Amino acid sequence: MSNPTAQRAEYIARINRVIDHIDRNLDQELSLEELAGVANFSRFHFHRLFSAMMGEPLNQFILRLRLTKAGRQLLDLSTKSITEIALDCGFSSSAAFARAFKQRYSMSASHWREQGQDNHSKNSKTNSNPQQTYRNGGKDFSQGSEYSMGDWLLEMDPATRTLKWSKKNMTSMKDVTVEVKNFPEMHVAYVRHIGPYAGDSALFQSLFEKLGRWAGPRGLFSKPDTKVLTVYHDDPKLTDEDKLRTSACITIPADMTVDGEIGKMTLDAGDYAVGHFEINADQYTEAWNHVMGGWLPQSGYQPDDRTCFEINLNDPNKHPENKHIVDICIPVKPL
Repeated sequence: MSNPTAQRAEYIARINRVIDHIDRNLDQELSLEELAGVANFSRFHFHRLFSAMMGEPLNQFILRLRLTKAGRQLLDLSTKSITEIALDCGFSSSAAFARAFKQRYSMSASHWREQGQDNHSKNSKTNSNPQQTYRNGGKDFSQGSEYSMGDWLLEMDPATRTLKWSKKNMTSMKDVTVEVKNFPEMHVAYVRHIGPYAGDSALFQSLFEKLGRWAGPRGLFSKPDTKVLTVYHDDPKLTDEDKLRTSACITIPADMTVDGEIGKMTLDAGDYAVGHFEINADQYTEAWNHVMGGWLPQSGYQPDDRTCFEINLNDPNKHPENKHIVDICIPVKPL
């Protein structure tokens, strides 16, 4: 492989395989030998390559993802004990988890849970999933407020998923319905970006163009069941901007091989709340609000610990009104 571009793509592909493996196995012991094998690098070289390409050592990367997952679960899963969360996120004991959590977020896990979402943001300043903000953040509706819950909702930036409270104004979404659908396991090929992406339409266009150049010659766009998706892997409230991961994806057969910078991963089967929208580019905030802040708190469902994604159903440039037709998909389970 003498082409420098192809060589770099191969390195990126191997590191992405490791990241996907880590994501799916955070509750397991992840040894350097195992992960080097996933990357098909020697143990010694893999550790140095990962640090150089990701900007942080392997162990630090794994710890950060485990603590982020734990932070979300502490807020979203109120009936799950701290010890259960610690073990589910791959910590050997509750004591080890307590030390790591306090070192990163400057508070205990129990204090984090008591404070609720609205008092948190990344790097000891926390904010996590929108459902908890709706319950505990902004206004304390349970103690009585000059505003009813129905008058308020969460406003979410469509790119960063940054949340804030705002007066309810959902008139253009009043006829939109949300339904729970069971999705099978989906195998996807992807092009991944690591770093800032908020409001960067040129970035997303370049990601999907790169993916399209790979998928087109393989006939994937002609298959009637092909889906094009956008996956956001990290919570921007808990993750530094330069470490955020997003993937432009297309569904592929389970046995299809990928090459170069194109990666392959699996999205879990299960129930998803699906809101179907035909919107302008500046209405993603309102669409996410309709599902997260309007439908979910009164649905009888709670968020599940799987990945949210968008299914992109059209090319807005080819729509007569430049509308974006999109399904917003949020993993859920009974409350």
